[in-house]
Amino acid sequence: MSRNRSAAGESRLALVRRARRIDRILAETYPDAHCELDYSSPLELLVATILSAQCTDKRVNTVTPVLFAKYRTAADYAAADQAELEEIIRPTGFYRAKASNIIAMAQALCERHHGEVPDRLEDLVRLPGVGRKTANVVLGNAFGIPGITVDTHFQRLARRFGWTKETDPVKIEHEVGELFPKSSWTMLSHRLIWHGRRICHARRPACGACPIATLCPSYGTGPTDPEEARKLVKAGPFS
Repeated sequence: MSRNRSAAGESRLALVRRARRIDRILAETYPDAHCELDYSSPLELLVATILSAQCTDKRVNTVTPVLFAKYRTAADYAAADQAELEEIIRPTGFYRAKASNIIAMAQALCERHHGEVPDRLEDLVRLPGVGRKTANVVLGNAFGIPGITVDTHFQRLARRFGWTKETDPVKIEHEVGELFPKSSWTMLSHRLIWHGRRICHARRPACGACPIATLCPSYGTGPTDPEEARKLVKAGPFS
């Protein structure tokens, strides 16, 4: 099989069909795909997602039990001593900026939303430290409102699959979103992220062990020998 199976000359209808077939295969491959951050409320997910920037979900999950036990409401975070908060979240990296953002975010929740996490994208992205990626994680997983989470894995795979040539996350979100029914956006995000963590790695994707090899225009970016590729497949939990 050639590395470039391309989509050169692929019609819009063919692209949509190929994209949806890829999603169906990934759904069969990862039937348990879900958000790998631990949380029990929209506020906990919002805080955990802020902490996950430049950090693995696995590490965030080692920090949040202590954090969530100490700070239970937006008011608790809003009144937090920054030095104490920093010490708890230190293992997640960039802890000073993250602590500052969490406190400011919580203060905004208290001032604008009665301490409750809003369920509208436009309200979430106005909170300090909250961008579209974080907002869509919260909407999709805490509120069941479809959203596409364009993290580094999603960006990489969407381009490898030939779904987009864009590099801007917002443009990727909109372009990929047009290929799928809105109801599938949240699970699509989980599946691409899981596939990116387990098989379609940034440096050496396990092409020879990939369930969508025949549909991927980037096949051959990594080893195509099945035995060699299988050694590259990883198991979760992941970053």
